[in-house]
Amino acid sequence: MMLPPTPRVLALRGLLAAIRRSYRAGRVIVAVDGGGPGGGTVFADDLAAVFRESGADTFRASLDGFHTSRAYRTRLGRETAESYYRDGYDESTLRRVLLDPFRLGGSAGFQLSAFDEARDQPVESRWLTAGQDAVLVVDGEFVLRPSLRGAWNASILLTNAVLDPLYVADADPEGTADFLVDESDAGEPRWVERVP
Repeated sequence: MMLPPTPRVLALRGLLAAIRRSYRAGRVIVAVDGGGPGGGTVFADDLAAVFRESGADTFRASLDGFHTSRAYRTRLGRETAESYYRDGYDESTLRRVLLDPFRLGGSAGFQLSAFDEARDQPVESRWLTAGQDAVLVVDGEFVLRPSLRGAWNASILLTNAVLDPLYVADADPEGTADFLVDESDAGEPRWVERVP
């Protein structure tokens, strides 16, 4: 289904084309960091819609579906900004049930979510499979942290996002993202492809 050619859709199509210049075929994982919980969700949803429009078998996930439990995050005392940054997400489960099996392709099953933070409990496993040239768009704060950098084929930072200072100092997200997107005018985002 063709999306209406609004300035936003046209900008996202241009971003998709830039990503496809490097990754024409095979499984592709794109990360979107919009700062704060859910900050990049709308952008990631819209980017996924443009990938679908292009005919790609496209899936959406969020780091919010891979939180750790409150008990784990507070095991050493009250939760702080630093403990949340260091322990707020279960990267091991993210890799084991989503990223690694998605990259394998074929009949390997993957899960788009493993934990419900609002209910503070794991979610029931729902395993999916996808075609050889599928796309996975993942949003979330801290997706550009050093421990996850190699997980993405392409990464996007929304430059108008409010970022955690510890994250900025540890990860330099603006310096490491493949694409910087200014969404000050959400109707017409402007992006810059970083020169390798």
